[in-house]
Amino acid sequence: MAEEQTEEKAWKASFDADGKKYAASLFWQPLLNEENPLPEVKEAAENILEGADLYAVRKGKYPQFGLAASTQGFSRGLPSAAVALVSGLGNINSFLGVFKVDAGWWYICYRNDVILSDGDTLFVNEKDAKDQFISMLAVPDWDVLFAPSEWGIEDTRSDDLSQLLEKGLPAKLDKIYSSNDFAMLGIIVAGFAIILWFAYSSLKSMFFTPPKAPVITPVKQVSLPIYIPPEAKPWDKVYNPIDVVKSCYTGTKKVVQILTPGWKLEGITCTPESGIVTSWRRELGRITWMEQALQTSGVDYTSRVISKDGNTFMVTFPIDEISTFNSPPEYTEEELINIINDLNQTLGIRINITQKDWVSPRGTSYGILDYKITSNNDPLTWMELLMKFSGLSVNTIRYDVNRRIWQYEGEIYELQSEQ
Repeated sequence: MAEEQTEEKAWKASFDADGKKYAASLFWQPLLNEENPLPEVKEAAENILEGADLYAVRKGKYPQFGLAASTQGFSRGLPSAAVALVSGLGNINSFLGVFKVDAGWWYICYRNDVILSDGDTLFVNEKDAKDQFISMLAVPDWDVLFAPSEWGIEDTRSDDLSQLLEKGLPAKLDKIYSSNDFAMLGIIVAGFAIILWFAYSSLKSMFFTPPKAPVITPVKQVSLPIYIPPEAKPWDKVYNPIDVVKSCYTGTKKVVQILTPGWKLEGITCTPESGIVTSWRRELGRITWMEQALQTSGVDYTSRVISKDGNTFMVTFPIDEISTFNSPPEYTEEELINIINDLNQTLGIRINITQKDWVSPRGTSYGILDYKITSNNDPLTWMELLMKFSGLSVNTIRYDVNRRIWQYEGEIYELQSEQ
């Protein structure tokens, strides 16, 4: 299993569409200063994507820049396929797609006006692209879904990619450090000009007696500082744990009531982003029985996928809207560990914890404590206990239907000494 998780998927850097070459597989990041992107681009190239020497900018409501390395097959001047498609689709805010192209299968994921960092990948293998597409299909509320017609996935379109790209705006790859070359050339030219001016002044003072002239003081070129907004803290906008717990519990209760003869309900997973994702496994009976049970349940669903062998019926259900709020941390790592160990000893339970660090795009390091709770108690029982911690988020709630066991996973931000 570990080998499967670490295996790198094969990808390429470009493809042809109707005779025009496009760059794909860029690594996308948010852009704060659209007017002067290079400082952010250089910082990301040095600290996030080592070896990157090319970039493209996507302008708009939420500007972004994509990084690439010429050593991986990218070349200057190639237009970004992701920018062309996003701009070509106009006012569509969220779409997911895979397009079959000459070099493989191009996967594109655009969510809430943002190209995801790994949402622009030209896969060599069809299976890799399809697995990535299916994994994101569980996320609800896509405006448009694109997929090859031969996949036979419900509610997807197979539009002509070349026509969509032609409608878009060009955003070509450029060298990250090209502006430095011009700056150095300007410095050299200015240096020669100063040397010639001094030489001319010296010769003139030696051989001529010009009238006294006013002293000309060179005007200093003052560069105004670039304003970079302060970096947002990761806890400035977290999902409200109370909303997550209540919504997941309410949604899970509805799903377990959908009973179908011959079909066995498997585990239920609930997240703030995806809602509830679950599946039924066929033991006997027919697909139409499962479809009828879903329709008559009265429970709304956002998507469904039936396996090719017809034995698995995966469904995604929405949950109530989750609010966000600011939840700064209150305890250091040591304090958190002591509090959680005390809870384990008091309640006779086991809250598993793991410490990790997360580094922001600007290089700021944040300490995080991952927690995992396995219990027979439903989410409402744990809600009061979880609310004792500020800086806490509930990322995933799982329910084992057969064993009636709940599992809660999330993280707690640690108070740093310099805060």
